[in-house]
Amino acid sequence: MSRLLSLRITVYRLLRRVVIVIVLVLLLPYLLTPLYRYVMPVSTPMVWRWITRDRVVRNTIPIKEIAPVLVRTVVVAEDGRFCSHSGVDWHEIREAMEEADDIEAMRGGSTITQQVAKNLFLWSGRSIVRKGLEFPLALWIDFVLPKQRVLEIYLNVAEWGPNGEFGVEAGARRAFNKSARNVTSGEAALLAAVLPNPVRRSAREPKRGLRRVAGLYEARAASAGPAVDACVRTR
Repeated sequence: MSRLLSLRITVYRLLRRVVIVIVLVLLLPYLLTPLYRYVMPVSTPMVWRWITRDRVVRNTIPIKEIAPVLVRTVVVAEDGRFCSHSGVDWHEIREAMEEADDIEAMRGGSTITQQVAKNLFLWSGRSIVRKGLEFPLALWIDFVLPKQRVLEIYLNVAEWGPNGEFGVEAGARRAFNKSARNVTSGEAALLAAVLPNPVRRSAREPKRGLRRVAGLYEARAASAGPAVDACVRTR
């Protein structure tokens, strides 16, 4: 066997192994998702903080033990059509793309299910690659998991504070020194209002702008209550 042929075989085998590894990495989220119907997962930001030995605080809490007003307020604040779309809200995406020059500059349009896909399997930041991976993952998550479970996972993995507080229980305890079981409608609205940027926004010491946004969320949650409750607590 010539040296050139031997080199070609070696390169071919190496490339084949690389392709197999890439395929397995891409398939892993789809294989793990059905397990998350029964097991509460951790997020990639949590794993990264553990690796870098940063602080992580999370106490998981079943959705049926969270104050109903908090559940519905998060839904109306983060994803108003959560109960009706299939993981991706194409209407919101079209509107967001019309306001942006390209997908990397796009703001909004990300559903709770997409955020779950990102938190569990992907990375932060705006890029075509991440969105390309996120969309099919969100559709798969919505297909495999009930709405109630998707929201339960989101409430327990979302970042809710500036110092490694993950999940609504840690967020409520940091902000109000009480369990997520016992928050009022006003407190629920403040917790929902900090979600886009929990590092710079504080439910414990809310500024005027945050209070204004929280007031809007509180009013929306009051009017949307029965529909959201039926969606996430009985399905």
